[in-house]
Amino acid sequence: MGEPDISSGATISILIAAIALVGLGVVVVLLLRGRPKPEREDRLARAVDDMRTRMDDLGRDLSDALERAERESKRNRFLSDLGNSIEFEELLDRVLDAALEIPGFDAAMVVLDEGGGSSAIATRGMTPEEAAHPPSSGAAGAQSAGPITVNYRYGAADAADTHLIRGGLFMPLISRDGSILGSLALFWRKPGYEPSQERIAAIEQIAETCIPAIENARRYREARQLAETDALTGFFNQRYFHETLRRESLRAQRYDRRLALLILDLDDFKAVNDRIGHLAGDAVLAQVAEKLRNEIRSVDIGCRVGGDEFAVIMPESTSDDAGQLFQRMHDSLVGMSVPGGQMVRVSAGIAELRHGETAAGLFERADSALYRAKDLGKDRATIAKD
Repeated sequence: MGEPDISSGATISILIAAIALVGLGVVVVLLLRGRPKPEREDRLARAVDDMRTRMDDLGRDLSDALERAERESKRNRFLSDLGNSIEFEELLDRVLDAALEIPGFDAAMVVLDEGGGSSAIATRGMTPEEAAHPPSSGAAGAQSAGPITVNYRYGAADAADTHLIRGGLFMPLISRDGSILGSLALFWRKPGYEPSQERIAAIEQIAETCIPAIENARRYREARQLAETDALTGFFNQRYFHETLRRESLRAQRYDRRLALLILDLDDFKAVNDRIGHLAGDAVLAQVAEKLRNEIRSVDIGCRVGGDEFAVIMPESTSDDAGQLFQRMHDSLVGMSVPGGQMVRVSAGIAELRHGETAAGLFERADSALYRAKDLGKDRATIAKD
């Protein structure tokens, strides 16, 4: 069943009210017809002014009602869409969209506890500085079951700045088992503003609706990560590598951005497996992977693309950046030995995306550079030639 046409209903109501007031005006004119002309004209003018004022008031009331109904309808559509969002980032975007449909708020933020002391944060309407150091409720650690409203005060030098956040409404997100998932916060920049109970209730409705959606999106993300992660090393697997390299290559070409690729291989690792066995070799590989992972930046994407072969996709990076990463990785492995006394050595090939190049072309050039490093004596990195 389709949604009712709110605009048509409001228009009909306005027309009916207008007809009623026009009829009232006609009645006034008829009643005044028998009076002396000066008195009749004076009273008629007052009646017409009164009718015009009532029409203006009625029009504003109906326009406000229509606007509220449209906002409510839009928010309900946002809320119904939340249950269909299983992609974590998409879900957070929809929560922020729904929250900022409520009048009176200029910015919004969702903070979710990711465990281990880390948090996932999504913001809307905030400056980079505000997003990097978001306002606090001042109730860290308190497990409030309801909303907290906070007003911020500034020094005399900042008091006249109309762009500052003046206050915030913090709504805890509590899961069905009673644990704290995080919080939804909305902020305003207007001095002296306080959200009404109606608007606070609307925020509570959004928070209540998004909680099961967040839990579902987290379960989906965890399942996908298991499917995309190599169990031994903790790096992303080969399938994820090729999908991500293709996506990042297209993005870099579209927006004229830099992209570098580093492919790294353990030297003579087959001989290690033959000598100590694959089980012991896997243990060594896991230790190597941990050291490599510690050197990778958070923006880079580390993958295991073969038995003892790794790759790092480096957005917004040059071949020089990839060379520096290899040097850090190489230094982290210096002195590491395997049973039998052999030292761990690594070789790498590096390539930077060229204009118009495909992901396959970038991979082939980095792979060729790796083989050249092997031919040159191993335990080194070479950069692909243009």
